[in-house]
Order: sequence, then C-alpha cells, then structure tokens
Amino acid sequence: MAIVDPDGSSADRDSGPTALRIVLGSQLRRLREAVEISRADAGYAIRGSESKISRMELGRVGLKERDVSDLLTMYGMTDEDARDKFLAMVRRSNEPGWWHRYTDLMPDWFQDYVGLEEAATRILTYEAQFVPGLLQTEDYAMAIASHGRPELAGPAVKRRVSLRMQRQRIMSRPSAPRLWAVIDESVLHRPIGGRQVLLDQIEHLLSVTAIAPVTLQIVPYPLSGYAAEGSFTMLRFGEPDLPDIVYLEHLAGALYLDKLEELEIYSRVFDRLTVDAETPDRSRQMLMKIRADL
Repeated sequence: MAIVDPDGSSADRDSGPTALRIVLGSQLRRLREAVEISRADAGYAIRGSESKISRMELGRVGLKERDVSDLLTMYGMTDEDARDKFLAMVRRSNEPGWWHRYTDLMPDWFQDYVGLEEAATRILTYEAQFVPGLLQTEDYAMAIASHGRPELAGPAVKRRVSLRMQRQRIMSRPSAPRLWAVIDESVLHRPIGGRQVLLDQIEHLLSVTAIAPVTLQIVPYPLSGYAAEGSFTMLRFGEPDLPDIVYLEHLAGALYLDKLEELEIYSRVFDRLTVDAETPDRSRQMLMKIRADL
C-alpha cells in the first residue's frame, strides 16, 4: 500500500484494508502529536470525543473521509497532493476485503484476524490439536468444521471451509508471508476425518514444505506440553507502523496481544518450541514414517 508520511512522500506496499486502516490511524496520531493537539481537542473538532480519536488512531474503527479531512486541516496538512493521497487511502481502507461475503459466518474478532493475516510478512504459529489452518486440506478442514460428520455438512459449514481455502491463497502469491509452524506430534496421530483424510493431510504437509515458503517442525512426545500451554499465532509485519501481534483464540472469542512485554513472552516461548522440536529435515522424516505406518 502507499504509505504517506507527514511531509507527503509515499512508498508503495501491498496490503489489505485492515492493515491500511491501522497504518493511517498511526499516521494521524503522529500528525496530531507533531502540532501538540490533544485527543480531546481533535475529537471536538470532528464533533466526536477523545475516545473516538483514540479508536481511530489505533485502527479500531473505520475512518470517515469527512472526519479525516477536518483533522488534516487541523493538523496543518495543506498540500493538496498529500491530502488527496491520504484521503484516497482512507477510501481504500473502507473497501470490503475479499472475505466480505463471508461476514455472516465470521464474528468481528475473526474478521480483523483475516485482514491482518493477509498483511503479515511472517506468521509464526504453534498448534497443539490441529494442523494449522493455512496448511489444512479441504477434507481435513471439512472434518473439523462438521464435527466429524462431513456427510451432514450444510451450506454454512461448506462456506466456512471455503473461507479457509480462500485464506490459503496468500501462500501462493508473489509476496507470500513466511510461515513457520510448530505442531505437537499428537496432531499427526489424531485421526481427524479418518485414515485416508489424515494420510492425504500428511502428503499435503510433505508437499507444501518442499515447495512453499513454509518451515514445519514437530515437537516429539517426550517434550510435548512443556514450552507452551496452548496454541497461538504471532503475526509480524514489514511496515513499522504495524506492531507484532499475538493472536489467541478461544471458544467465545479471541485475544490480540501487542504489548512489548507480552510479545517478548511469546517470542521466547516460540524460540523454546523451535529448540524442543525436531529440525525441519527431521520433521519431514517423521512425516514420512507416519505416512508409511498409516
């Protein structure tokens, strides 16, 4: 996406509307701080509140072009070319992502994750129960989504699986993120979907780790359960205005952690997992042995 600096310069970077909204919010914060205007005063100028400015600057809400235009004027951005570029990006940040047609199936907290996932340059994930979503076959994903009864899957379940398959397209684009996945050995012995589905899933893991920007490591049983208490994903971005994010999903929602101390904890945990796990080459050998034994 095109990143506009306070002086009006820009650089092209490809990203999606969620990431663009966060970056624009960060730039609005820098512009406001440069002229020493409080959030309360900025909020008053756009007929809003201090909390509204805070949400805008954090990228938590959509940006209204009129509000942003008024703020740019207040912050002293008078160069027409710079303003036009900034407002054009505001319009782009409000365009629906490709996942828009699935929003009836997706809670708000997961829509944010999908938007950030496609903007990430590195995805670090640990899974204790399932193969990571970006590496699942369609039949494996269907077995999970249908609670083991794919023959009874209705339209909504099939669309959830379609959404997961659409998400995987980021791995085949020219600017694909680097995916580093660590999984517990038990994942590969859990017969999700039955023998053939699991066999096909293992074949798929062998295939993608050979040709795609994917590193896969397996934590063997003797070291299982020590480094991490549960599954998590860490997203890292090339754009400095986008902080690293740790994503934790649970039955009723999800948590997004971006505080430095939280990121350091999960970074250390992931480092420990990569040490406890078999090397990528040894992990591929484990996959081949499991495949032979199925």
